Amino acid sequence: MVCRVSTTLVPAPEAAPSAPAPPRRRTRVLALPEARWALASLVAFLLALPLDLGGAPAWTYGPLYAVAYAAGGWEPALEGLRALREKTLDVDLLMIVAALGAAAIGQVLDGALLIVIFATSGALEALATARTADSVRGLLDLAPTTATRVRDGNEETVPTADLSVGDLVLVRPGERIGADGTVVEGVGEVDQATITGESLPVLKRSGDDVFAGTLNGTGALRVRVGRDPADSVIARIVTLVEEASRTKAPTQLFIEKIEQRYSVGVVVATLAVFGIPLAFGADLTDALLRAMTFMIVASPCAVVLATMPPLLSAIANAGRHGVLVKSAVAMERLGEINTAALDKTGTLTEGTPEVTAVHPLAGSGVDEDALLALAAAAEHPSEHPLARAIVAAARARGLRIAPVEDFTAAPGRGVTAVVDGRTVHVGRADSPEGAETTVRVTRDGTLLGTLALTDRLRTDAAPATAALTALTGTAPTLLTGDHAAAAARVAEATGITDVRAGLLPEDKVEAVRERERAGRKVLFVGDGVNDAPALAAAHAGVAMGGAGSDLALETADAVVVRDELTAVPAVVRLSRRARRLVVQNLAVAGVFITVLVLWDLIGHLPLPLGVAGHEGSTVLVGLNGLRLLRESAWRSE
Repeated sequence: MVCRVSTTLVPAPEAAPSAPAPPRRRTRVLALPEARWALASLVAFLLALPLDLGGAPAWTYGPLYAVAYAAGGWEPALEGLRALREKTLDVDLLMIVAALGAAAIGQVLDGALLIVIFATSGALEALATARTADSVRGLLDLAPTTATRVRDGNEETVPTADLSVGDLVLVRPGERIGADGTVVEGVGEVDQATITGESLPVLKRSGDDVFAGTLNGTGALRVRVGRDPADSVIARIVTLVEEASRTKAPTQLFIEKIEQRYSVGVVVATLAVFGIPLAFGADLTDALLRAMTFMIVASPCAVVLATMPPLLSAIANAGRHGVLVKSAVAMERLGEINTAALDKTGTLTEGTPEVTAVHPLAGSGVDEDALLALAAAAEHPSEHPLARAIVAAARARGLRIAPVEDFTAAPGRGVTAVVDGRTVHVGRADSPEGAETTVRVTRDGTLLGTLALTDRLRTDAAPATAALTALTGTAPTLLTGDHAAAAARVAEATGITDVRAGLLPEDKVEAVRERERAGRKVLFVGDGVNDAPALAAAHAGVAMGGAGSDLALETADAVVVRDELTAVPAVVRLSRRARRLVVQNLAVAGVFITVLVLWDLIGHLPLPLGVAGHEGSTVLVGLNGLRLLRESAWRSE
């Protein structure tokens, strides 16, 4: 509902515009070799498929299938051989062997489809890894490469990496701060949303701490370096994100163990199916045919499709409703959460101030509209966020904004202008720790009244927190870098009782990990660079996309593009339904594989029937998963 914001109404000096955002370096999809090989495999398969099904001569589609096999299969085959050399066996190699085995007995289409599925999956994994690396590099770009160091009264430009604890640094208006430290001289407003998540610039005076990578908007500051640049808050954010990205979830580790055992088991069983009958005098061709049939019916195609269609259908459905879920793994993890933690600024609130109250002083001779109009006129030349909010409030009431003369502004003191021949001053009131900003309006030195400004609460914040409470059984926790009073007001408006305020990024990570250690699976929802480590550390992370930072958007498992907070519980519900369908499909796939394998081992399973059963189970679980594409799947409770 509200947040503490800076009350100094100062425009950005024209001579020192804000430093431009660092250019974003984003890896293109086709720049990745995995993506290029997967695309080549897919194109070749799609060209061959209609020719094959249409009864064309084998020479027309055979070479295309060969290209699909080679393009999509060489890399997993190479990785599988390397793993084999290290005395491990993974499912990639098994799938390549199964695909070649299928081709050896004439089921070339089945083998090509297996290759395409695995090549595409590998490309998606490589893209996700590259994009995370891009975002981390973009975060490092927030910190400037040079700083102005002051020694013996002389200024020198030096690389920020060369700064040492105790150095004195000059930060001019519009420059980014080069290192964590303490202001020793000067007054200015610093935009530190990247670190603390505060929605507006914060007034900094002598004795106040500042952070590397934050932007000095107004007033020159002299800062005493307090930390080595390599140990700055923003550098620690990078480290936290990288560490969390390398950490494997317990589910992933479990799957890897099962994959290894399954792969070894199928290979051993296939060799046994081929070798044992052969040892007892069976015909070589019959033994080979039985073994290849076993390899096909035991291959995990149905198991793979048992998992992917429900999750991919859920991803597509969520995308239609403005939620981009980055992978099937991310969609599955969203449904596993049993507690939620929310950022404040930009998540529960919109991150922009609005005028919430106008209080003319009794006996001042002005009413609410006249007081607001005077303040808006004085603030109209300013580009400060609070100034824009005051002007917007006046326009919303249809008030006339008078022209001004002699406009001036000073950091920490406010703005002054001549309106209709009289001097109007708009400046801060002394409430730095409050939940709202109070602005004083005077005319010719006489106080006329005050304005109250707060960060606007999202209209769907309360319904979203209520829905998350219903889904998890516990109310969400509020984790914010803002002050306690601002956090308390938002918590009261949204029904949140567990509030942690004044947190730096590492504090948010510790709060998330504290709950994880207690056995909870945490969903974290945030939007800023300062939220990225917590988004990475949480079991599942969702970023608000409207004003979300690049790093938050890349780190999160899902992005709410339309900034509708109620979409968060909706996608959690969808994920849980997808996970239920995954369990159903795994049961169906398991039954089919078990029956077909036993039939092949105990009796005589004809190859066409084995392929029909294998492909039939694959189609069945695929169609079951596609049910989540329906509109009703998003709306269902």
